[in-house]
Amino acid sequence: MKIGILGAGSIAHKMAETVSSMEKVETYAVASRSLEKAEEFAKQYQIPKAYGNYEAMLMEPSVDLIYVATPHSHHYEHVKMCLEHGKHVLCEKAFMVNSSQAKEVAEIAREKNLLLAEAIWTRYMPSRSLIREAVDSGIIGEVTSLTANLGYVIKDKERLIKSELGGGALLDLGVYPINFALMVFGDDYQDVSAQAVLSDQGIDLQNSITMRWRDGRMAVLHSNMQALTDRRGIIYGDKGYLVVENINNCEAISAYDRNRVLIKQYEIPEQITGYEYEVEACRKAIERGAVECGEMPLADSIAVMELVDRIKEILGIHYACEA
Repeated sequence: MKIGILGAGSIAHKMAETVSSMEKVETYAVASRSLEKAEEFAKQYQIPKAYGNYEAMLMEPSVDLIYVATPHSHHYEHVKMCLEHGKHVLCEKAFMVNSSQAKEVAEIAREKNLLLAEAIWTRYMPSRSLIREAVDSGIIGEVTSLTANLGYVIKDKERLIKSELGGGALLDLGVYPINFALMVFGDDYQDVSAQAVLSDQGIDLQNSITMRWRDGRMAVLHSNMQALTDRRGIIYGDKGYLVVENINNCEAISAYDRNRVLIKQYEIPEQITGYEYEVEACRKAIERGAVECGEMPLADSIAVMELVDRIKEILGIHYACEA
């Protein structure tokens, strides 16, 4: 499978690095708004084709899948462009900036019988099934709550401080704690509340989200672009608790009993970077003619965006890039 990378920023570099170590896939083309930047990127990873505009790459018949690696604010425009050129798409998270955009691109993909998938790597990683296995095994008993957080000192990054680029902690970081909660508890939550510290541009610098499920389970989630957090996800039961080190790229899963004694450690498989799982999922889906990846169906991406919309409404956030 030949991949074209749309955008040449830091996350695109990580994808190119990953694909270069994989089998059955190759990065065949890269496009940037700057031809010089695209050519430099292509030279670094031995990529055959480099383009100074996105549409030119989409005209390349050899490219099977486009990886969209542009800022959140541009995902809608760029995914639509890819689909209209008949290309399968793997779009970096956050999928869109709102659910109406997500629903529209999902409908276009279905109409054109093209694969469209959100590249939120935690949904594709083996750690997802390990966490599920641990919870379902009853090792920590009946689970009633969880906490999850993600924070980095990234408050000076341009794409994160500008409302017109869909900046803020929620879209860039908050989607990870949200996805963690939905993976563990499911999407049939009853209600959600939230608070945040907003910048002068009206985007969230940090936020706290509390979700409650119909059966009484709760999740308390936090994301922060001003501070470093421990990135832990902790699932609490009546026989103990499960600690997931780094919900952004799981490093360890440990089960503790009622005495807070470690009783089981779950082995995390070695990986290239972690991006390989989403790429391989797309390759297999395209190979069998599927238009979605089972690991992250479009319905799930839309559901996350609907939840994000609810949180934005509570917090009073409206991105300048939204219609």
